[in-house]
Amino acid sequence: MSSVGLASVLALLIGTSVLPPLVADQSDRAVVNAPVALLTAPISGDVAAIPVKPGDSVEPGALLARIANPRVDRTTAIQLDSKVTDLRERSLSAERKRLSNLAYLESLDTAIKLQSDGIAQMFRSEIEALRAKIASAQASAEEKKVLMDRQVSMVSRNVASPDMVKSTSQAYTAAQQEQKAAEARLVQKTGQLDGLLRKVYAGDDLSGLAEITQKRMAIFYDAQRLQIEETELKAALAEQQRLLARENTRIDSLSGTEIRAPGGGFVLNVGASVGRHVTAGDSLAALVDCGQSFVVAIFSYRQGQNLQVGSRVTIDGEPSGPRPGTVTEILPKTSDKADAGYAVPFPQTERRELYVLVKPDPAPAAPATEAGSAIPANSCGVGRWVSVTREAGWVPSTSMLWRSAGDHVASLATRAGTLVTAALKPLTAETAVAATEPAPVAPVSAPAPQQASARAAPQVPAAQVPATQVPATQVPAIPAPETTASTRPAPALRTDAMPLPPQRPQEFGTTPAEPKQARREQRAER
Repeated sequence: MSSVGLASVLALLIGTSVLPPLVADQSDRAVVNAPVALLTAPISGDVAAIPVKPGDSVEPGALLARIANPRVDRTTAIQLDSKVTDLRERSLSAERKRLSNLAYLESLDTAIKLQSDGIAQMFRSEIEALRAKIASAQASAEEKKVLMDRQVSMVSRNVASPDMVKSTSQAYTAAQQEQKAAEARLVQKTGQLDGLLRKVYAGDDLSGLAEITQKRMAIFYDAQRLQIEETELKAALAEQQRLLARENTRIDSLSGTEIRAPGGGFVLNVGASVGRHVTAGDSLAALVDCGQSFVVAIFSYRQGQNLQVGSRVTIDGEPSGPRPGTVTEILPKTSDKADAGYAVPFPQTERRELYVLVKPDPAPAAPATEAGSAIPANSCGVGRWVSVTREAGWVPSTSMLWRSAGDHVASLATRAGTLVTAALKPLTAETAVAATEPAPVAPVSAPAPQQASARAAPQVPAAQVPATQVPATQVPAIPAPETTASTRPAPALRTDAMPLPPQRPQEFGTTPAEPKQARREQRAER
């Protein structure tokens, strides 16, 4: 018989260990997961404030941490500020020089114009005088020529002396030379006037004006050079100011920053405390988006043949009860890099197992419950182990089978304990009532044998029993019986010692009928 029982137990163990993994429609290796956003410190510094704690619900843009860094390096900003100051001074100096040269150019232009106008007027006067002189010399030469021709005619007729013709001829030649000189002078002055009008200064009369013009050209070129230099300095100044502004922005961002929630969710954990020094990249908090929570379940390849994307399943193990869901992905494996993006790492799979990702259906509105038993609103169950059952599936997994059996046994034990308690309750009440009744008076009789005396229970005198008040929750209030000749007040019940059980007559060989009858009468009166 023992061999058959042992074989039955072994068969049961083997059947529950081997058969369910092959044909089960359920997986208890499932965990609630959700995407997690790791919030890291963008700068190095001291944590000034963390106004959130794990489990808090946050809205998009909510402040999660504040970092202060009073030890930021400002050397680059100081150097850039010095360059900006130097370039600004040089640019202002070049601008002042350029404006001074422009003012000097205006004064030179005014002087050149005045001198040009004066010289031009002088040239016009000289030209007029030369033209008059030429006309006079031409008239004198013609007159001398007429006189010379008449004298030559007279000499040819031997009327006049040849010496007379010689003097007249010399006068005529002088008049012609004077006319030519005046004409040459007129051409020169006319050319100078034309050059003056065209701002071409040649000749002794225009040497002063030429010097002023040359000086003006030098000032003009210097003003142009200053204009170019000023433009370059302003461009360099703008570039340095841009670099300084960027450096100041960088310093401001490094001196202190605020880390805010990129989206809504719940704080999974906080990795820093106020006053702690952190470096750039250190983790500060993890934010879970419960709106995208899902369940990662592990099924065998054989079980996965009955599942596909879109299959309906049931999720058990949540505080709100069973919840339907839909298979969204079936993955043969995952990686540590992929696990880093979720709040809980994917469970380890064995050989010929795969991951099934399940998206739970939206939970219905939870009914109002007591404050002590209400589920926190910010609890989305991340990390909770649940079970996933295929729709219309009936074969449970091994662990779920044993768990159900254990729950059933515990339920039976609880029911048995309840029944035993209910059965013993009347006996307990009767014992308590009997303890409040007076002790029976033994009749006077002959001394019993030594053996019977040894077996008799010791009698405790009433005066030695300390009187204690029985709590109202243990013994119900019983009205006091009427005092008669045959009755007396019952002694107080001792709570520190169990009452002696009633004596059995067959053990002592006597039958105390009278005390039993008295107790019956007392119960009838009550």
